[in-house]
Amino acid sequence: MPPVLFPALTWPLLLAFAAGSLAPTGKIPTAAPLRSRTFSFDYTTRVHDLPAGARQLDLWLPVPHTDKSQDIANLKITSPYPYEILTGQYGNKVLHLQVKDPQPAGFAVTMAVQAERREHINPMLSPEPPKKAPKEAADPNMTRWLEADKLVPLDPKIRLWALEVVAKANARTDLEKAQAIYNHVVSTVTYDKTGQGWGRGDIYYACDARRGNCTDFHAVFIGYCRALGIPARFSIGFPLPPERGTGEVKGYHCWAEFFTKETGWVPVDASEAAKNPARRNYFFGAHDENRLEFSRGRDLTLNPKQQGSPLNYFIYPYAEVDGQPFAAVDKQFLYRDLTAGKK
Repeated sequence: MPPVLFPALTWPLLLAFAAGSLAPTGKIPTAAPLRSRTFSFDYTTRVHDLPAGARQLDLWLPVPHTDKSQDIANLKITSPYPYEILTGQYGNKVLHLQVKDPQPAGFAVTMAVQAERREHINPMLSPEPPKKAPKEAADPNMTRWLEADKLVPLDPKIRLWALEVVAKANARTDLEKAQAIYNHVVSTVTYDKTGQGWGRGDIYYACDARRGNCTDFHAVFIGYCRALGIPARFSIGFPLPPERGTGEVKGYHCWAEFFTKETGWVPVDASEAAKNPARRNYFFGAHDENRLEFSRGRDLTLNPKQQGSPLNYFIYPYAEVDGQPFAAVDKQFLYRDLTAGKK
């Protein structure tokens, strides 16, 4: 099924964006202080109803990392068993523990951290961009960000659909092509978590159903970018409500970045843009501070390697009993703001 195209009345505006004749609106100038947020985050896992006679339980949890957009401090693990924190693919941090002859009642593990998350804005997309993109450390996985994922193949049909989108927008540079893809995804996919099939980040599901959650939005964005030779990478973590306070986070959130030589890495959040049309321009070139990243990439092999298949993405606990995936794992995520932050 070919991708849904924009209504005709929107094309003059989109073409102007692609050509660079319209400056983005809603952007925060790079001279303005970036917003930040400091909070505690508790990640609790409970393994229960273990089968009688089980010989070995392995449990893996994602651990948030420090990078240019967030600082992680005061990591505290509460566990009845010894554990190790290792580095996995793409620099992801992985907590692993192994229990011999686990008791059927199970046990709980709590991970508590203090985080400062900063707004991430690419200065090259601001109203007054600098002459050169700021220097960034080279990503050692750049080749990987051009390759397919299991649920995001880069076959001739996907390439054809991506080419149709950028041709309609008359996009020529990589930045213009990424902008056209973003506009297309935000305008033609609806944030809708009803029915079956959503949430897996399956590009064919998203292109057919034209609805889903953040994984589905970014499967299309990342897949179309990669199909045209534009590196794009996937990140997943947890969202925080904009209002400061204390509460429970019910589920994950994911987002993306793409790379051009002229701009460096550019943050995008297509699903948040679709949910909030007033911020569509903002989320092409920015991630707000109301999130916490835990891991990057898809089709992940953990450390130590799990016996099951690679994980589609890694944000929730993953357990195996005697080498088989084990699903009786509960989880809870709580946050508490520690300062008002910069608004």
